[in-house]
Amino acid sequence: QVPLKPGRSLMDWIRLTKSGKDLTGLKGRLIEVTEDELSKHNKKEDCWICIRGFVYNVTPYMEYHPGGEDELMKAAGTDGTDLFDQVHRWVNYESMLKECLVGRMAAKPIAAPKGEVFLRMKYCLLYFIPKMHNYIVILVVFLKILTPDLVFKSSNYDWFQTDSLVTIVIYTKQKDMNAELVIVDCQDKRLRGEIIMDDRSYLVEVGLDHAVSEDVAVNIAEKVGKVEIILSKKDNIHWKMLGQPWEGHNTFIKCTDRGLFYRKCKLVSKTEVTHDTKLFCLMLPKGTHLRVPTGQHVYLKQIIAGTEVVKPYTPVLPFLPLDFQKPPLHDGVHIYLMIKIYSRGLFTQALDHLQIGDYIFVSNPEGNFKKSQVQTSEDLLLLAGGTGFTPMVKLLNFALTEVSCLRTVKLIFFNKTEDDILWRNQLEQLALKDERFEVQFILSQPTKDWVGKQGKISSSLLSEFVKRSRRDSKVLICICGPAPFTEQGVQYLKDLGYSQEEIHAFTA
Repeated sequence: QVPLKPGRSLMDWIRLTKSGKDLTGLKGRLIEVTEDELSKHNKKEDCWICIRGFVYNVTPYMEYHPGGEDELMKAAGTDGTDLFDQVHRWVNYESMLKECLVGRMAAKPIAAPKGEVFLRMKYCLLYFIPKMHNYIVILVVFLKILTPDLVFKSSNYDWFQTDSLVTIVIYTKQKDMNAELVIVDCQDKRLRGEIIMDDRSYLVEVGLDHAVSEDVAVNIAEKVGKVEIILSKKDNIHWKMLGQPWEGHNTFIKCTDRGLFYRKCKLVSKTEVTHDTKLFCLMLPKGTHLRVPTGQHVYLKQIIAGTEVVKPYTPVLPFLPLDFQKPPLHDGVHIYLMIKIYSRGLFTQALDHLQIGDYIFVSNPEGNFKKSQVQTSEDLLLLAGGTGFTPMVKLLNFALTEVSCLRTVKLIFFNKTEDDILWRNQLEQLALKDERFEVQFILSQPTKDWVGKQGKISSSLLSEFVKRSRRDSKVLICICGPAPFTEQGVQYLKDLGYSQEEIHAFTA
């Protein structure tokens, strides 16, 4: 993020979009935009960007963009969909930029297939037409040739029923399937079951034929990868069919192409952590099965002044457990979020004004952190700036509880003042409890009474604290904080000789 001029906050942008001012320059008309026309609008004072087939005039938004004008200009006059997805695909641009909509991109003429694809189509025709007059099969073959990312799976799941239960069985054929890889939502006769397999997901999504109770059970046979979703019928009647499929039903595609799914969660508690940070406890709906994996985040969505606003947060534990004899029990009902409330933060102020019992939308988990990165390490070094501590909470607990090969786990925690240190007492108790763990607090604005280290993240500070336990030990360094903190920290670590494979930066 970059500092914005006064009067250029998110609330100011929302006010501008509702002022009735013409933000497109087209006086309310929508036009069809060719690639040639789009490319002409590539300057700060005249900037059009295409996202998912729709063109927006982002010129008026330049000074309001939290990432700065230069980030927007990277996509000026072009299709910025890929760049947008890399940086913040979670942002609801349709809502934020709806008053800037210029129109739709003109459809390109589809060129006749050439080369290898044409030959494959030709041979498929020669094979299928004489033997089978089944045009549906031919269509499916063509679609598989032309859209290889869309995998057609007609027999990936089965369903069966008793008088009182309906069971959907999904055969993933993936070893080590676990509860964190299965997300189920069943509300208002809509069943959505998503199975995560590496960077792809398989989806079962149907409007159920009859009503079911709110209680949903999920059974997982981890070694063979079989997932069972068990629903309880409200009426003991025989179902003729499972239900009507939704658009994404029975597809296996990249997770990033799936889009975010939200469910309404109830705020059940809100407790103070520091003078400006609170721990929010949200309760999942009864028909939801969701476990947020270590190192992954969710998105919270609120409607503010008629505009959808979305922000990422990493779930934490309710506290740092000190008993490492066994893995912690996750109740599967609550999500805990440690959130700093900014005095001028539109989103966090709205969060803070939520009352117990109010609802907020929570997305599916996202993130590219893998536990295997920790399981093969001997030294785990964590660099956190402020609320960049949040991904370290579950990571600390997982490392000290379940990774026996770790020799050292060190947290270097950067804050402005002593009052800003999150869970200081718990971290100090943890260091006393487990000899593998060490915590170092570093303050940039200490009082004269502070006897610890002071300063901001720098090469010299990191060279003092970031060290291997042995010359050849396998190390993983995780870093999270404000964008400048993370970017500078990664560069300092590389300057100190650590490889890209040894560094994981948490970003949303």
